[in-house]
Amino acid sequence: MTAVEIKDVELPSTMQRAMAKQAEAEREKRAKIIHAQGELQASAQLAQAAQVIGSQPATLQLRYLQTLTEIAVEKNSTIIFPLPIDLVEPLLGILKNRAAATSVNGYEGGSAPSTNGYEIPVSTQPPETE
Repeated sequence: MTAVEIKDVELPSTMQRAMAKQAEAEREKRAKIIHAQGELQASAQLAQAAQVIGSQPATLQLRYLQTLTEIAVEKNSTIIFPLPIDLVEPLLGILKNRAAATSVNGYEGGSAPSTNGYEIPVSTQPPETE
């Protein structure tokens, strides 16, 4: 005998369901593996892009401008322009120093009048009237 042919095989419904579950689990497993490989490749590309952008400070500004160009093509009415942290940090430091200096002089929240660097004696007593 060299060949065997099976013509009509009926499987019980429980076995069919079990085989279907197994096949579905195998498809999900392959999909998760493909997704994880895609995430790995994307993270590697992002790391490489970060190295390039980090090596040249102007590249980040060019990327901002490219993003603005892409947004402008979509004709949106609102454009949010990100400022580099390098520009914002000194301003925040100045504001913190000014707030600390004014609270030391008796004023809270930066509402002190300009003293041009000199302390002004402050009296908490109302002026005496005659």
